[in-house]
Amino acid sequence: MMSGSDPSKEEFWRWQEYHRIVPDIKWSSKDVITAGVDVGSVGSKAAVMVNGKAYSWGITRTGANSPESANKALDYALKDTGLKVSDLKFIVGTGYGRVNVPMANKAITEIACHAKGANYIWGPSVRTVLDVGGQDIKAIKIDETGRVVSFLMNDKCAAGTGRGMEVFADLLQIPIEDIGEISLTVEKEPEPVSCTCVAFAKTEAMGLLRKGWSKEKVLAAYTRAMAVRMANLINRVGLERELVVTGGQSKNRGIVSRIETILGVKCLPMPNWREDGLDPMVAGALGAALIGKALYEKAQKT
Repeated sequence: MMSGSDPSKEEFWRWQEYHRIVPDIKWSSKDVITAGVDVGSVGSKAAVMVNGKAYSWGITRTGANSPESANKALDYALKDTGLKVSDLKFIVGTGYGRVNVPMANKAITEIACHAKGANYIWGPSVRTVLDVGGQDIKAIKIDETGRVVSFLMNDKCAAGTGRGMEVFADLLQIPIEDIGEISLTVEKEPEPVSCTCVAFAKTEAMGLLRKGWSKEKVLAAYTRAMAVRMANLINRVGLERELVVTGGQSKNRGIVSRIETILGVKCLPMPNWREDGLDPMVAGALGAALIGKALYEKAQKT
């Protein structure tokens, strides 16, 4: 934050938007180039694959208009690649706004896409995927090919989702990308907050702050409550190793480490997404692009 700026104007809730191109992949018109466009309730992601390998992706904020958000995300993923939308053999729309992806050849549920994307990012050993979206949480069991075996979804409340974390980032004036690490700095783990509804949890948090709780302690109590909620969903679907977390909260170490403690397992290591690794936040878009490749190749055989 710049010196002298007004903290009330700081957008603590805003995740970083970013774009990446894998440098050692080249493409030609003969290649099977596909894309997945994942329009979530909070973030829109697009990924481009060349012959089934991740080539580029972009992460943007979802706006009020889903088609515009889809176009923006795909344009961002194609930026500086030399590719045009017309070069893409097949495009799959997924996510909260999947039916409003104007350039998509087909819409596929985000459950199937995150399953396939997790399999691509971490490999065939993955059996349980926790996808924490902007407004819902999904626990998904998959097989070695990334096919969905079963799933459970909690979409009745935004608590613990991206939107819930945004509310707390603004309330406590802490950048959302720092929330996880800061929540782990407490000397002793507090009891989780009693309420899982964002509106009431915010009121409860304000009461704790007035009682003298530090921001770190409030965050620890909230992230622990959300980790309990997520772990319960995983247990209900039936935890099988290996476990991974996708979506925006995959980067929240405060939540991920607490889930690991509650379940007594370790998640597979997070890819080094800041450097050269695949980003679990684009798992749905990657999975959509992979499914798009399979659908395109199937159509060519008929």
